[in-house]
Amino acid sequence: MKAVAAIIQSWNWRRVNIIYEETDSSSSGNILNHLYAPFQDAGVRIDALSPLPFFATSAALTDELEKLRRAQCRVFVVHTGVALAERIFARAHQMGMMEKDYVWIATDSITSLVHSMSPSAISSMQGVVGVRRHFRDSGEKFREFRTKFVENIQRRYPGPEKNHGPGIFALQAYDAARSIGLTINGTKKIEEIDFDGLSGKIEYKNRKLSPVVQFQIINIIGRSYQELGFWSDGSGFSTVLDNKVSYNSSMEILGHVVWPGGPWSTPRGWVLPTVSNPLRIGVPNVSLTSKFVKVEYNPVTKNYSFSGFSIEVFNKTVQNLNYSLPYEFIPYNGSYTDLVKQVRLKEFDAAVGDIAIISGRYDYVEFSHAHTQGGLVMVVPIEKYSNRAWLFMKPFTKAMWLLTGLINIYNGFVIWSIEKEHSTDLKGPFFNQIGHLLWLAFATLLSLNGQRLHSNLSKMATVVWLFVSLIITQSYTASLTSMLTVQRIEPKIANIEMLKNANAFVGCSKVSFVKTYLTDALGFNSGRIKNFTTPEAYAEALRSGEIAAAFLEIPVAKLFVAKYCKSFVIAGPTYKVGGYGFAFPKGSLLVADVDKSLLDAFEKGVVKDLEKSLIESEICVDIPADNETTNASLSPRSFFVLFIFTGSTSTAALAIYYIRRRRKVDDVAHEHKGIWMFLVLMVLKKWRYRRNRMSRKVSDLESPADSHS
Repeated sequence: MKAVAAIIQSWNWRRVNIIYEETDSSSSGNILNHLYAPFQDAGVRIDALSPLPFFATSAALTDELEKLRRAQCRVFVVHTGVALAERIFARAHQMGMMEKDYVWIATDSITSLVHSMSPSAISSMQGVVGVRRHFRDSGEKFREFRTKFVENIQRRYPGPEKNHGPGIFALQAYDAARSIGLTINGTKKIEEIDFDGLSGKIEYKNRKLSPVVQFQIINIIGRSYQELGFWSDGSGFSTVLDNKVSYNSSMEILGHVVWPGGPWSTPRGWVLPTVSNPLRIGVPNVSLTSKFVKVEYNPVTKNYSFSGFSIEVFNKTVQNLNYSLPYEFIPYNGSYTDLVKQVRLKEFDAAVGDIAIISGRYDYVEFSHAHTQGGLVMVVPIEKYSNRAWLFMKPFTKAMWLLTGLINIYNGFVIWSIEKEHSTDLKGPFFNQIGHLLWLAFATLLSLNGQRLHSNLSKMATVVWLFVSLIITQSYTASLTSMLTVQRIEPKIANIEMLKNANAFVGCSKVSFVKTYLTDALGFNSGRIKNFTTPEAYAEALRSGEIAAAFLEIPVAKLFVAKYCKSFVIAGPTYKVGGYGFAFPKGSLLVADVDKSLLDAFEKGVVKDLEKSLIESEICVDIPADNETTNASLSPRSFFVLFIFTGSTSTAALAIYYIRRRRKVDDVAHEHKGIWMFLVLMVLKKWRYRRNRMSRKVSDLESPADSHS
């Protein structure tokens, strides 16, 4: 049976129906243990066990097969004798159960004698996969035995019918006789017997024959069968039995398998719901909040509509499956535990909604992966008090403080540069000038100081900066005032020990598992626990002091504190419980596919987007939305235009000042140049005049001398 379990596991079939022949020893449980253990080890669930007596009537066979056909599982293992197996396959063929999507596997008790079956029996078994004990049909000993066996059969049963060689049962009988002979003759004790028989290795442990470890896999096709390969215990599948060959856990290495109904497709192993017979899914109609599950009835159409986070997650998950899954939602008004019990009773094929995954419910169903965060938390009223310590730096961000200081210093530098010509106080030693520069930088924040400024340029820069600084200081004052009056949030109850010591009342949902958890796990007195059915009832009870705390599952708690953001807060530790999941019958073949699709939705961000929309849809009702204020620190982005305005004004004033100063210097230099030219011309003119006079005197002296001569 291990080989059969390995085949089923290889094709990822997770459930199986077993049809076995009922014998006297079945009541002792030996056969059941023989059937259950291998499948449990392979992770395969036995969906149905169908015992049939050897003399089962045709009506009994039909009833049993019809019962199996109505179930979802389509993988069948037949573990009977040949005679009963032929009747089972013939009836299954007549009922259309040897068609596409069905899987039939026959055990060694059938396939070891498949060569002796009639053609009509073989025709009704097309596509059956079988396992049979392997024996080597070569070697001198086997050939000798085969010759004697065929001669003996022909001598006892003469006639035209072709006699086949010995089967595994003849070889086992021969090896058993040999073992008995060894013990009777006193040659060996039963525990000492160890030889290679015709049927395989013969060895006894604890006075029992060692189990078979090698099987041959066959596929019934046409008028006979095809040998696909082998399966070895502890190694896996292989095409030949050889220590050098590689083994694999997948049967696919054996080549193509012809299944019932068609040669090319591998059966799914279970039947999918159809449009005419969709999956019937129960939905709780008692959810604490409509954000997760909302059931509405339309009296006009007389139909129900279903919405909410859990419903949307399930819809997205099903859409992501690689096959179509028709389903319909049906409202259920009972508790969550009763709902999962209805799944077990097959009133529903599944249950979808804000169903918490807890250990007690695993007794009835299997759950998919959680689609919400798991945990239980305590929600309590907040304790408010004002906090006035060291908040004077909070209204501005660090970047805002730095930029404001730099602009101050820059404006002070501009004013100092322009005014130093007009004031002796701004001249002198270096450190004295630095002090005056810083004083000018920050004094403008408090007053204009217009009477002390001489240049219109410095007055212009100062007026603009004073306008900007006025806006900045007023914004700072408003922000600081708001922060000083803001209430600091602290929980009134820090932990459950405070609740227990005060013997306070606590609240929980009327239809959830929370009350049981509070009493059994956290040790609360059941008489101090009150039940509620709506978030509004929780809020009213917490405000009035009827209860000191409410215990909610994390998804609900997040929505609750988002709705009552100024009144309640989550406090204390998170108590680990499962999140919300989808419930399916035990062994459901849908669970693995739904889990894979759900994880894919998480990885693609689909569930994250739904969660974001869920939280954003809950608006805080404690204060009007129009009056909501923010305590965020102011950043340079809020005053970007003003900083550009004052910076450009100061820069323009400084640039104009330096341009004017340059022109003034140029004018003075030009004036000095004209004076020097005038003086040079005057000197040259004077020099010419004196030169001319000297020339006349010389000529006058020379004239009388000429006349005397």
